[in-house]
Amino acid sequence: MNMKRFGPGMLVAAAFIGPGTVTTASIAGANFGFVLIWALLLSCIITFVLQEMSSRLGIVSGLGLSESLNQSIQNSTTKLCLMGLVVAAIGAGNAAFEVGNITGAAIGLNQIIGLSVPECSVFIGIIAFILLGTNAFKLIEPLLTALVILMSLLFLVTMMIIDIDLQEFMNGLMNPKISSESLIMIMALIGTTVVPYNLFLHAHFSKQKWKELEPSKALKYSRVDTAVAISLGGLITLAIMSTSAVAFFGSAVNISANNIGEQLNPILGSYSNYIFSFGLFAAGVTSAVTAPLAASIAVTEALGWENDPSQKKFKVIWISIISVGTLFAFLGTKPLEAILFAQATNALLLPIIAIFLFYIVNKTQVMGSYANGFWVNFLAVIIIISILSLSGYKVSTLI
Repeated sequence: MNMKRFGPGMLVAAAFIGPGTVTTASIAGANFGFVLIWALLLSCIITFVLQEMSSRLGIVSGLGLSESLNQSIQNSTTKLCLMGLVVAAIGAGNAAFEVGNITGAAIGLNQIIGLSVPECSVFIGIIAFILLGTNAFKLIEPLLTALVILMSLLFLVTMMIIDIDLQEFMNGLMNPKISSESLIMIMALIGTTVVPYNLFLHAHFSKQKWKELEPSKALKYSRVDTAVAISLGGLITLAIMSTSAVAFFGSAVNISANNIGEQLNPILGSYSNYIFSFGLFAAGVTSAVTAPLAASIAVTEALGWENDPSQKKFKVIWISIISVGTLFAFLGTKPLEAILFAQATNALLLPIIAIFLFYIVNKTQVMGSYANGFWVNFLAVIIIISILSLSGYKVSTLI
């Protein structure tokens, strides 16, 4: 097997199976059954289009998203405003994501040791500080990753053995429906699938992964890598939605932090909540460490600072993200709702990053002959307008 074919796309897959996705997909299935399957498919398509553009930018230009914006804008006032907006979007988005990460890990830990979710949130925040501050994360990362993979496989196996109503499934896939009740859930599904900071990371790591290859060959590898990763992540998310729909939708039992793992009952029985909690804890801790790191990389790149984890400026960013995430996770009284809100917040911020990406991959000075073609632009414009419309409608309902 040629390992050059596999690269940063796994970052995209990892974002699918964090605590935000597990919780959001579970709530979607429990509250709406299979009605929002179409929204998951739409999210995967959006993810591929945007991530492909991001990776292509890194491969062709040798620059990250923030770097390319910095270099292509000459007017200092415009550059300052745009970089400020980028930093604000990254900071707000990652802080919201971190709330979901820490809360998700706290829900898992709560089921394991019995402390309250707010207390567990503080404990998770401290763990994240220690792991990043001492660089000890690399030592336990394999164990945490193994637990997340195990949880994902359990969902896939459960989906294969449960009795799914195929007519309802296909109806949810082929007949898109949007209501005021489902809008926040649709936005949450988009926000947890299309992770804004991944657009920065994909360009950043793509330019390193395939820098020795010709752009045309590197782009072929990158597109396969991205497609495989998104398909895998989408399949796991589908499994979570399906198992939750069968377990909770239409029943007298409401999904909560105490019973969310019961969707795995068909294969784990009375052990389902316990094993699910270990997986959610592992996914939460992993994401609670990687999200602040991603923010540090993206912000330092945007501001032209040295991209070195040992530098004070780099540390200040991830410390701020963890601190904000821990604080809001501690103050939250409804953990599942907090995670859902965090994912929806990312959907509100996504258009800002998507517009910046769209602008830069259309500049021939940066991309040369690899700039966007008509059909990619057509899809990208529809995606941006769709997300802006959903976001605008949601904001209007809050006024």
